[in-house]
Amino acid sequence: MKLSVVIPCYNEEQVLEALFERMTAAARAWNLDYEVICVDDGSSDRTWALLRAQHARDARWRCLSLARNFGHQAAVSAGMYHACGDALVVIDADLQDPPEEISRMLEKWREGYQVVFAIRASRADPPLKSLLAWAFYRTIAKLVSFRIPVDAGDFCLLDRRVVNVMNAMPERGKYLRGLRAWSGFRQIGLPFQRHARAAGEAHYTFKKSLRLALDGVVSFSSMPLRIASILGWWVSVFALVGILFVLAQRIFSDWFESMGLGPAPGFATIVISILFLGGVQLICLGIIGEYLARIYEEVKGRPQWIIGDSIGFDHAPSPPKSPLLAP
Repeated sequence: MKLSVVIPCYNEEQVLEALFERMTAAARAWNLDYEVICVDDGSSDRTWALLRAQHARDARWRCLSLARNFGHQAAVSAGMYHACGDALVVIDADLQDPPEEISRMLEKWREGYQVVFAIRASRADPPLKSLLAWAFYRTIAKLVSFRIPVDAGDFCLLDRRVVNVMNAMPERGKYLRGLRAWSGFRQIGLPFQRHARAAGEAHYTFKKSLRLALDGVVSFSSMPLRIASILGWWVSVFALVGILFVLAQRIFSDWFESMGLGPAPGFATIVISILFLGGVQLICLGIIGEYLARIYEEVKGRPQWIIGDSIGFDHAPSPPKSPLLAP
């Protein structure tokens, strides 16, 4: 039996030495042959040089360098595609997810679970980020038609059967933790304490987190389109009520004036109504645009990543060819 560990890396030179030490120490308890695949996602610091040096020290550490920064999910997908283990662990390089927890995951895998995901019992993140993450996980859990665990990130163990299923999915803008839950199989969550970064600054900015959240919602739910439709109907109902009210004011002006609701020039009301309806229309068009953008990306059929360099592989790896490009 062999275990593959996939680690996406982006400008992680400050934390890599600690990662090498802790991962190697944790591996002694696995009682398995293993490989570690580090995917350099277009780093601009010394990340690739440190990965090369680690491979020279230990050939079980294999390295891929993407031609540019394709994003965290693409880097994880590239590592998964080139892993050959009977089980695979996805873990970030910043040591917020402790490598020592992999032993607990392996125990559950040996018990027959095919997906073992880590649940963040606590987070060492700023309060606002923690609050937004808490709200997002619970919102997407309500929007999708299948069970998606809350507070579960990318840190997980996948059986080879699950890896094969996920590798066969050619879609772009992947939300891997959603695909993991959608694929089914026997799954279990393990709570753990998520620590602060071992060194350096966080690379998952608010903009990147928002992009990932949108990918998750748009990839697995059409509910935003339904919400746009429902919102349009409600606005139409309120507009109809407003029209009837204005007509009644004109027809029964004396009665309305006796109650202090007589007709009066309403420039402000007109402007507010126009801006409100225009805002609703733009929101609905934006929601439709998000789905059209995903369709546009899928139709182009470009590879999810491009390998710039590799170390420890018998041949230069390449991404899977999209079915849309097959003859």
